[in-house]
Formats: sequence, C-alpha cells, structure tokens
Amino acid sequence: MRELGGAHRGRQSGQIIVVFALALVAIIAMVGLVLDGGSAFAQRRDEQSAADLSALAAANDYLLNADVTLATARARTIAAANGYTHGVNGVTVNVTITTTNGAEVQVDINAPHKNNFSSVLGMTTWPVSTTAEAQSGYPDSVNGGGPIIFSIYAFGTNGTPLAAYGDPAHPYDFGEGNGDVPNGPGDIAWTNYGTGNVNTAEVSSIISGDTVINTTLERGEYIGQHNNGNHTALYGDVDQYLSGTNIPVPVVDHNGNFQGWATFHVVSAAGGAAKHVTGYFVAPFVNERLTIKGCAQGSCPRYLGSPTLHLVN
Repeated sequence: MRELGGAHRGRQSGQIIVVFALALVAIIAMVGLVLDGGSAFAQRRDEQSAADLSALAAANDYLLNADVTLATARARTIAAANGYTHGVNGVTVNVTITTTNGAEVQVDINAPHKNNFSSVLGMTTWPVSTTAEAQSGYPDSVNGGGPIIFSIYAFGTNGTPLAAYGDPAHPYDFGEGNGDVPNGPGDIAWTNYGTGNVNTAEVSSIISGDTVINTTLERGEYIGQHNNGNHTALYGDVDQYLSGTNIPVPVVDHNGNFQGWATFHVVSAAGGAAKHVTGYFVAPFVNERLTIKGCAQGSCPRYLGSPTLHLVN
C-alpha cells in the first residue's frame, strides 16, 4: 500500500509541475502583453509627436515654397530627426499633400514595435501607426488692400509668381500699358473696388487711407476701370504711402474679372513718362474670394496678416 501511495503522490507532483509550467507560460504572456503593450503605447505617443511636427513642417514649407516635392522631403526630414526614418528598420513615412485649398498635408508613420516578453508567444513585433493632418494657407480677408490690379498671367499654373515677377533681387517695373485692365503679365491697372469710372482723386484717397474700403470680391466679378486711364498722379501716391510695404492686391484675367489675390511688395513708383510701379510678389497667387476690411492710413498694418498654419487631426 505504501508503494501505491508513493506512486500516487508522484503522479500528483508530475501533474502540478505540468500545470505550473502552463500557468507560468500564461503568466509570462499576460505580463508580456502588459509590458509590451505599455511600451507600444509610449512608442505611439512618440510617433504621434513626430507625425504632428512633420505635418506642420510640410504645410509650412509648402506655404513658403509652393513645391510639393520640397514639402514632402521636409516632412520626412523632420520625422527622421524625431527617430522615424523612412525606409529604415521597417519604418514608413507616407506624405500626402493636396493643394486645392492652400495646402492640406497628411503624414502617416508606421513603425514596428520590438517586443520582449510577447516574443515568447511568437509575436516578435507589433505594427504601430499614427496619422497627423495639417493645413496652411492665407486667410480670405485683409487690411488695407491696394487699389492696383495685376494680371493672372504673372503667375504659373501652381500659383507661383513667374521668375521675372517674384525676384526680390531684381524688382520688376509694372505698368507699361494704358487700359481698363492689365494688358499683359507685366502690366497693371487701377480699381476702386466698385463700379463706374475710376477717377484719380478717388483712388488717391484709397492709397492714402482717407477712403476706407469694406467689400468682398467674388471670383468672376469685374473690378477694372471704365475710362482707360493711367492716372499719372497715382504713381507718386504709391511711392509716398506704400513704398517698402507688402500689400494684398487683386488679380484679374484680361477681361478685368477677379480671379484671386496675391501679396505684392512695393519698392517704389514713378510717374511722368515712365509710369511704373516697381516691386515683386512675395507669395503665391491665392485662388480665393477676398474680403477687404476697413483700414485708415497708419491705423493698421497694410498686409494680409499672418498665414494660417494649424493641425486639424
């Protein structure tokens, strides 16, 4: 009987060892899930920060350069600086940029998480993914819009000023023509932002800020002159009040219909026989409606304000 009892106890001990071994695997797996899961969550937070910074950097880069390739490269550079290099160690940094309304940038980062305890169960890595979206552009309202209209043909298909009209080192002399609307990409005309003949005194008052304009321009709206004038005196007004400043200006087609607006830096202006406004565009053309808010001379800045740049997701 003693021998039978000893055998029974031996079988029980063997069963306990098996149960303990199975329980130990389960315990290790549970601990692994907790520890590796927490580590993966921390990695996701790091990835999210990298994605947010990358999306903002790309949106800002496009705002400055209007170049999708450069903006994409900028996003991946920032991601790499934060520990996620595209194409290295299984990391992917996908950048999607749409430019139908300013720039909308989406950055998707996917990186494997190297597991420790969970590898016991055959899960050596987990994929960790994050997404960030950012937008940049210019607001559709400005202070102190200049009463000078420029040609849409001074800009390329992506809205960037053509080389001759956007070079600070070589400002361009605009204003060779004499008509209701710009006759070519290097020509200008005057506007009162309304209807009827555009007279010199009225436009001069807008330039000086004595007349305050409050209006919204919609695409296709005619804002040209009605009296084919070059208004020699206005060049002196521009030189006096606007030289050295950035001003938002309407952009029209060659029928005088509003197409959008751009920011123009006035270097100088001269009347007489030459009749030209010297300057260059400092930002891409914006295909948006334009609300011009009241601004008396010297009471508020004559520029479009700060560009918009923000995370949306």
